[in-house]
Amino acid sequence: VVCNRVSIHPDHAPQFEVMFMSRAHKVDQMPGFISFQLLKPMKASDGYMVMVTWESKDHYHAWLKSESFHQGHSRTGSLTEGTMTTPQTIELYELLEHTKAEVS
Repeated sequence: VVCNRVSIHPDHAPQFEVMFMSRAHKVDQMPGFISFQLLKPMKASDGYMVMVTWESKDHYHAWLKSESFHQGHSRTGSLTEGTMTTPQTIELYELLEHTKAEVS
């Protein structure tokens, strides 16, 4: 699981959300892609969390090297200066357990 923590200035949060909600969905089409989640902080002082789950680290690294990665991130530079309050932080996790409600 790849977690990208992004600190956004509250004044720019709507623009950031619109950009993500209209994303190109390039990652969704990559081999090994499992899921994408964009988490909005409950407190403005906390960062957004972009979580992408992959079948393996190799799939994630292939995504980073792909043309689709560069296409999928091409609009990041269009954000207003000062949107990100700190550099984004990438955190990698190994999924040990995942449960979900059974559908009846």
